[in-house]
Order: sequence, then structure tokens, then C-alpha cells
Amino acid sequence: MIDSLSPAGGPALPLVALNPERLPDFLAGQPPEVRRWVEGTGYKAERGERLLVPGADGAPMLALVGVQADSLYALAGLALTLPAGDYKLADGPLALDPWRAAFGFALGAYQYTRYRKPKRAPARLVLPEGVDRDALAALLAAVARVRDLVNTPAEHMGPAELAGAAQSLAREHGATWKEWHGDELLAANFPAIHAVGRASHRAPRLVEITWGDPSHKRLALVGKGVCFDTGGLDIKTADGMRWMKKDMGGAAHALALAGLVMARRLPVHLSVLVAAVENAVGPDAYRPGDVLATRAGISVEVQNTDAEGRVILCDALTYAAESQPDLIIDFATLTGAARVALGPDLPALFSNRDELATALMASARQAQDPLWHMPLWAGYMPMLDSAIADLGNAGSSRHAGAITAALYLQRFVPEHIPWCHLDTYAWNDTDRPGRPKGGEAQGLRAVYEFLRKRYGN
Repeated sequence: MIDSLSPAGGPALPLVALNPERLPDFLAGQPPEVRRWVEGTGYKAERGERLLVPGADGAPMLALVGVQADSLYALAGLALTLPAGDYKLADGPLALDPWRAAFGFALGAYQYTRYRKPKRAPARLVLPEGVDRDALAALLAAVARVRDLVNTPAEHMGPAELAGAAQSLAREHGATWKEWHGDELLAANFPAIHAVGRASHRAPRLVEITWGDPSHKRLALVGKGVCFDTGGLDIKTADGMRWMKKDMGGAAHALALAGLVMARRLPVHLSVLVAAVENAVGPDAYRPGDVLATRAGISVEVQNTDAEGRVILCDALTYAAESQPDLIIDFATLTGAARVALGPDLPALFSNRDELATALMASARQAQDPLWHMPLWAGYMPMLDSAIADLGNAGSSRHAGAITAALYLQRFVPEHIPWCHLDTYAWNDTDRPGRPKGGEAQGLRAVYEFLRKRYGN
């Protein structure tokens, strides 16, 4: 996506941002031939409406675009719709934030090209003065990493391939990489991860990346990496299973955020944990009613095999907490209940510290990357009671499903360790400017902005 931003200095077509209210102001200062052309085409500067204005030789001399003022996605529809060539932001009656304009334009250039050629080369926007290209490139690369990983079908993104992506990321930044797979998980005391993934012919894995100065505060990122989710023996319907390649979206976010932290050299001692499994149906599948061991020593009765994400995360969270980090953040495509409550665009944010949630929400607003703070309502904890084990892996009813899932995870995080949990969709159901249908980074930029402020870089 960064290739859709060109350096300053070369010829570029002026691009003017407008809206219906400011269009008359713009036209009042233009030559008669420009006014006649714009009025003759019926151009109204509605959001997303584009118009090329020809010069005396018939070639375009000006590009107009209707925008919603200062939105991150104001120019996101242009990279793949304007004619190929270079454009530059021009002065006009409606000013855009240069960083947001450049970032949004570049987001609109994304195309997933593993299985087919790009539809076209994107138009390019001259990088506005004062915008840090390296910082922008790192953030765009993180978004692209999430999208690419989530868009890749489970055929080519199983536990081994997801682990390989983590290994490549570690090598790129000189980080340490470690993996436990198959029965090594049992030997290393990660029994819950093994239980969920053992039915697949593709062995379950836990991947760990470590990076940074040990004298810095330790930051732990944890990602749910269910590379395909059939639901297990509590099997999903065909419609419910169709897009379950995206159930590793939490892992994609954790890896992309880790890459961003390392690229920008945030002063932290970073630990990244990705539990990578396929929740399959097979002769060795874990069953409703089974009681599973966990690394924390908490026994878990399986109420529903389709509530598998929290089962693999509980071992990873326990392990993350053992190093006594300054903060744990986990990402997971965890519950349909969060989507019913908040829809596809709003990740649910849970935290055992209100001040963390408040700071994260402020960063989300600043980054235009929305989150919604949800309660860890302790009164719902009895919904996870089990008659024969310490805990059930799912609630006794459909009530408060996102909250009970978060409460389950909270049991595996010691109270003295600050922790945030993002229940994200990681997906766009439809095509919108800058947000194509498919995998999506949601909450990534908000969390990075929060981390940048927290750790002083």
C-alpha cells in the first residue's frame, strides 16, 4: 500500500477535497470555463463523488472529490478509481489532515493478490509535507499483514503456516522464536491447546516470539490462532462455517502489532504468544462433557466444543502471566455475541483496569479506530459454573456471551497483572472505500497508539 504514495517533486495533478456546502466557495474563485464544466456535469461534491476537470488541451488539469470532512477514509476510494498517475493535495475550502489523508488513500490501494493478478495499478498520492513516510509505511504494513493472513484460506494457512509467518516476522526483526507442536504441548504443560487441536491431521502449536531489551518493561501480546473452526463435535452450520478461515484473526492482529512495535522500536521487552490449532471433527476430537486440564491447574468442563478459542487462550494467558509482564493484551475473534451486541465494526474491549480501558478508548478515538468498552460483570460468573469441574467453558444460556467469555479468560490472568482483551471480528462483510470485503485490522491502530503513549516513544 505504501507504493500508492509517491515522493514530492514530480508532476502531479492537483486534488481538491470538497463537500456540497463548500462547493460554491470553490467555484466562485475558479475561471469561467471551470465553473461551466463543473456545473454542466451536475457535480455536487457528494461523499465519494469524483470529477476530472479538463484544461485547454483536453487533458485533466484538476481532480475534485467529495469527502466527509477529516474522516480517515475521506480519500480511501480514490487509489483504485482515479486514472493511474500522480495526484497531490491542493489548497481548497475544505482542509484535510495530511496524515489521515495519506493513510486513508493508501488503505484504498490494498488488493489481495495471492491467487489472482491485481485488477489495476493504483493511482498515487504525493506524500504531504511533514508526514513521516517510515511511520506511515510501518502502520500500513501492519494493516496489510492482518488482511493478508486472514484472507488466506485455511488450505494454505494452517497451524504450521501460521507458525511460519511468526517465524518469518521474528527473523525480519532479529527476535527470538520458539515453538511447541503436537505432543510437545503435553510435555511442556499446555494441555488445553493440545486438546482442542489434536483431532486435526495438522498438529496444534504454540509459538513464542521474544524481542527487546530485558531491562525494559515486559509487554505480552497473545493471539487466538484457530486456523479453521468447524465447531468441533458441536458442529457449525454451513453458513456459520463458511468464513471460519478468519478465526485466526486474533493471531494475525497480535503478529501485526508485534511487527509494528519492533519496526518502530518501542522500548519494551516484547513477548508474543500465538496458539495455533484447527478445531476439527475426527476420532480424537474433544467432546462435550469432557473435563480438560489447563496449565493453570484449573479443570474445565467442555459445555460446547465451539467455544474453543477461550480454551486455547487460557493456556497461553497463563504462560504469559508467568513472566510477570507490565501488561497483557490478547486479541481474539472470540464470540458471535460481541457481533450481535456491537456489529462488525466495533471490537469489544474488556479490561481488569478501568484506567487502561479509558486510555485505550481515548487512543481509539484519536486513531479513528473504534473500540467499545464492555464490562467484566462479576455477577455473571456463576453462568460458567460446572457440577464436576472448576469451570465450564461456556455459559449456561445465550445471555451475555461476550462477557462470560471474557470472564472465563480473566480466571487465567492473575489480578495483579493489568490485562486487556479485544473480541474482534477481523473482517469486512462488504466492500467500502478503504475497507474491502475480507480480512481487516480492527483495534490494531488504537492499541498501537495506546502503547506508544504508555511506553514513551
